[in-house]
Amino acid sequence: MPINFSAIHPERLSYILTAMPKAELHVHIEGTLEPELMFKLAERNAITLPYADVEALRQAYAFTNLQSFLDIYYAGASVLISEQDFYDMAMAYFTRAASDNVVHCEVFFDPQTHTSRGVPFATIMNGLTSAADDAQMEYGLSVKYILCFLRHLSEEDALATLKEASYFRDQFIGVGLDSSETGNPPEKFEHVFAKAREMGLRVVAHAGEEGPPAYISNALDVLKAERIDHGVRCVEDAALVARLVKEQIPLTVCPLSNIKLRVFDKMIDHNLAFLLEVGLKATINSDDPAYFGGYINDNFHAAFTALPTMGAAEAYQLARNSLEGSFAPDKQKAKWIEALDEVFLLETALAV
Repeated sequence: MPINFSAIHPERLSYILTAMPKAELHVHIEGTLEPELMFKLAERNAITLPYADVEALRQAYAFTNLQSFLDIYYAGASVLISEQDFYDMAMAYFTRAASDNVVHCEVFFDPQTHTSRGVPFATIMNGLTSAADDAQMEYGLSVKYILCFLRHLSEEDALATLKEASYFRDQFIGVGLDSSETGNPPEKFEHVFAKAREMGLRVVAHAGEEGPPAYISNALDVLKAERIDHGVRCVEDAALVARLVKEQIPLTVCPLSNIKLRVFDKMIDHNLAFLLEVGLKATINSDDPAYFGGYINDNFHAAFTALPTMGAAEAYQLARNSLEGSFAPDKQKAKWIEALDEVFLLETALAV
């Protein structure tokens, strides 16, 4: 049965944004480390943070660009030492995601951030995997992990990381590329991504956030990326937009992150509505929610409040894009989309 979006009352939109099932495809697990838990883990591991208290840390979240965020992000990750630390961080995120009606999440993790500090790879994976298993049992939440290479480091370092990760191949589904984008183009990592593809891993890459549209093209052509994380600068290249539309490459857009890192000055300036209007397969995600002021539903509500042209049809499209753009099995995607349809069909029935 087709959904009559025009029949849904605008006052119901806020409820729908919260209630509809959705997938989160762009969230860094280290970026979910809330200040309260950060201080708890620091105390557990006898680590002194360079901030007096939680409030002082929150006040430091006045980022001017991506690098100013990364400086604090990496400092915060220093409190992660044991399997229990990684478990506690991940489980806190999964609890929040489930409350936001996330049914599936593909979660980034940055092993180089931790192995460089002497944390064993097994410690990272055991903690994260245990949390994913418990989230499945407790919330019915589907969880997959994507290993991200830090692009400010060398490809040799990334290759060594992939080799070490191969012993844990069954615990993650893909590889990605994050950290400082400017000056670190995708082609810098051509060989490590080729090896990852040979291992049967899925491929995503951050591109077109601070970097130019060419980074998006090169992520597709050189790395063979199946999804583009961020990608909002694609609009600067009409041919690239046409290609992304034609190939239906998902873009994992993070509205609050884009504002916090000054990609856009204000939410009303965000190009999310335009991305949908031209047929791009955009999705909404939270990126690093502990630092950027909100989890996935916060991002939905902030975007829809500020962008007046977006309504029930756009909400449905964004949620459906996230489910279709995931790496979950097709049968499972179909079940989630059926549940999504039910939410909207019920709303149209209530409107009669």
